Amino acid sequence: MEEGSESITKDRGTVCVTGASGYLGSWLVKRLLERGYRVRGTVRDLENPAKTAHLLRLVGAKERLQLVKAGLLDERSFDAAFSGCEGVFHTASPVMFEADNPQAQVIEPAVTGTLNVLKACANNPTVHRVVMTSSTSTLRYPEIELSNQVLDESNWSSVELCTSLKHWYAVSKTLAEQAAWKFSEEKKYTFISIIPSTILGPILSSNIVTSAKDILAILKGDALVARRYLRMGYVHIDDVASAHILAYEKQEANGRYMCSAFDMADYELEEFLQNRYPNYKVPISIPRNIKPPFAGLSSIKIQKLGLQFKGLEEMFDDVVRSFTEIGVL
Repeated sequence: MEEGSESITKDRGTVCVTGASGYLGSWLVKRLLERGYRVRGTVRDLENPAKTAHLLRLVGAKERLQLVKAGLLDERSFDAAFSGCEGVFHTASPVMFEADNPQAQVIEPAVTGTLNVLKACANNPTVHRVVMTSSTSTLRYPEIELSNQVLDESNWSSVELCTSLKHWYAVSKTLAEQAAWKFSEEKKYTFISIIPSTILGPILSSNIVTSAKDILAILKGDALVARRYLRMGYVHIDDVASAHILAYEKQEANGRYMCSAFDMADYELEEFLQNRYPNYKVPISIPRNIKPPFAGLSSIKIQKLGLQFKGLEEMFDDVVRSFTEIGVL
């Protein structure tokens, strides 16, 4: 971010991060504290040190971080969490790609949880800006094939197609973001969504994040043949946190913002990992003649707002380093 060198002693007000113990939530809390914000983070379990210890160790946490308990399906649990906050960053959402009961396990917590958060924002007189974390799953599965098109914020996934593919995460994120935009019409707060692709980079806790599990599996020798997609975007976790903060701080920010630094076909990912990390048993499993369903992802809008993406090698090197530090690779 352009203003990253400013002193952390500058008081920028109070904001809340939902899902503060998650991969993105943790990085967002870290960067907000560094920029001088007073941060309130919501977690499901205050008594679980595996979920909170890494947050309490962050620079500035002792002075300016407060953790509070809140659950997505507890309609009133966010009222107290947002009290006195000027802004809300809504990152909390279930990340599940398979489920026995997708409606109860994935879709309802995402959609109803988002609406519960926004209702609390609407009822709170101090909240003036809400930044929600969406996903490129909300646009990677259009109703018609767009093999020659670069996707941007104007695209939406087909819920019917995602349902037929049993891609419940895409269903949940699409329905949640669409519900959020509808609910936020003519509300007193400004609503913005950030749409990251696959997030990689340093892991602050000891938990292996869902977005990195495919990369870990490939490095351990597992093939990609079971994946339901053939082209993916990739972005550094720090860039995604910065995108959220830019959207909050820049008054001209509005609408949806794609946040994806690079996109690769699955076979290109395999080749990159094999060349970059020759000490690991990266398989070559994806045929080279399969045409990806879209040509790429455009993040021009967030770049015009001021975001500069980190490099592809840094992104993957950082997550591989975390794998070795945690002891899973």
